[in-house]
Amino acid sequence: MKQDHLIIFDTTLRDGEQSPGASMTREEKVRIARQLERMRVDVIEAGFPAASNGDFESVKAVADAIKDSTVCGLARALERDIQRAGEALRGARSARIHTFIATSAIHMEKKLRMSPDQVIEQAVKAVKWARQYTDNVEFSPEDAGRSDPDFLCRVLEAVIDAGAGTLNIPDTVGYSMPGQFGELIRDLRNRIPNADKAVFSVHCHNDLGLAVANSLAAVLNGARQVECTINGLGERAGNAALEEVVMAVRTRQDVFGCETRIDATQIMPASRLVSGITGFAVQPNKAIVGANAFAHESGIHQDGVLKHRETYEIMRAEDVGWSANKMVLGKHSGRNAFRTRLTELGIELGSEEALNAAFARFKELADKKHDIFDEDLQALVSDEAAANTLELFKLVSLKVCSETGEIPSARVVIAENGLEKDGSAIGGGPVDAAFRALESIVNSGAELQLYSVNNITTGTDAQGEVTVRLSKGGRIVNGQGSDTDIVVASAKAYLHALNKLHSKLERAHPQV
Repeated sequence: MKQDHLIIFDTTLRDGEQSPGASMTREEKVRIARQLERMRVDVIEAGFPAASNGDFESVKAVADAIKDSTVCGLARALERDIQRAGEALRGARSARIHTFIATSAIHMEKKLRMSPDQVIEQAVKAVKWARQYTDNVEFSPEDAGRSDPDFLCRVLEAVIDAGAGTLNIPDTVGYSMPGQFGELIRDLRNRIPNADKAVFSVHCHNDLGLAVANSLAAVLNGARQVECTINGLGERAGNAALEEVVMAVRTRQDVFGCETRIDATQIMPASRLVSGITGFAVQPNKAIVGANAFAHESGIHQDGVLKHRETYEIMRAEDVGWSANKMVLGKHSGRNAFRTRLTELGIELGSEEALNAAFARFKELADKKHDIFDEDLQALVSDEAAANTLELFKLVSLKVCSETGEIPSARVVIAENGLEKDGSAIGGGPVDAAFRALESIVNSGAELQLYSVNNITTGTDAQGEVTVRLSKGGRIVNGQGSDTDIVVASAKAYLHALNKLHSKLERAHPQV
């Protein structure tokens, strides 16, 4: 029997980006979108075009670059929002407009200050406006999990009649329980007279750790689209993790009467790319993509796996992109080997000039580190992109002194708009001294919210990848830097964050 197709709708670039500090540049969004396309994601929600000029340009860039996936733009149920989305998606080979309005009593009364009848009228208008730009229109009743089911039926029946082909039922605040949420989807499908004319979708948040469970409960009750993100990225506690939804459906074919078209071998590359760009590290015990996901330390487990893999493994690591291919580059590797490996990893630099710059950085790294692995190349390209993005400040040199019994000190030279400036400071440690020295020059007034270090590969000569999160005036940004010297990587990350803070591309939250 042929199984139903489960549509995978990835919202890493939109809802995932709403995580504090996860803001992405246009180029970073395009890189992630290309990887999602490579993974054969059905729908890529590229952003919220009306939020800012920067978001508009990002959605437009993704729409122009992607050919094999549908590109979607989010819009409130406002004509100007929908018009902006339509303009941004004009270059897409396949476009979708996703419009939403709140339907719960608390949202209608406290946020919208609209009556239920006014909400229905506005929802219908929004779908009709969107249909002027594309036949592929999705509607979401925001906070559906806390909405009155009878009212939900009225709204959804009306928007289907207006031309909405996808109905997305969001658990906006992560309040639902799996049994309850699955029953809601089943009841809506049974009660709405024209339900057969639309695909039912779900968008679940993870506030109670139930986003994936709720999404799968919905699938069991007839939902045929799941909105999710790479690594479960998203505001607050995040969204349903794409990799968990996909592999649950694939592994338990005896339970789910549907299948996805996802190329699961691209899951790990996508996870690493999103983690590297956003600076949100993946916890080691994270399902599917965590470092320990396929590791066995217990002697009983090790013995069982060695005798027969399926004794303790329900999936093969290589099926989700954990590769045993340890192709190693080094200082004697040539440009062709470098270019070939980048292509195999799905890394596109865009121009010969960019390739030359990346190759020069590769050679510089090879002089410091004997073996260069795939993870090093991913970090190198991310570091190159960070160095070339909005580069008001650039690290020229750094000298740090740290000795037992002495107060650490740092002297740093940076270029600000091409003009070199230097500063010195002492601190509680070498990194603290370096940051204080940088601040003695720039006087940013930013608050350091996060400092995180992760090793990219193993060994004492491994590169360290540093994430710095800064906050100022309500804006929160992440900066990344990598180097075999952790203090240098830290200074790079701090400057990258400062460059983002000085960017003029202001952003607005989609629900403001």
